[in-house]
Amino acid sequence: MEDERSEACGRCSMTSVVNITADGKTAEELAARDPLGGPRIEIPEDELRRVSRPQVALGRLKDRLNALATEFVYGVK
Repeated sequence: MEDERSEACGRCSMTSVVNITADGKTAEELAARDPLGGPRIEIPEDELRRVSRPQVALGRLKDRLNALATEFVYGVK
């Protein structure tokens, strides 16, 4: 049974997590725990475009199939 006093969106629990992790920490301690502060894996743009071509093509095919199915079922474009 759900508790009527809690929110279904999870916003309260997220706020609690943020408050607990930041409570009593200095700015230096918080910066040391920054998940985006360390080294990153970077991919050159041309390589990223090359490897993502199949996904783009499949996405376009899916859009065309959806349009055809919609036109067939509902008779609209």
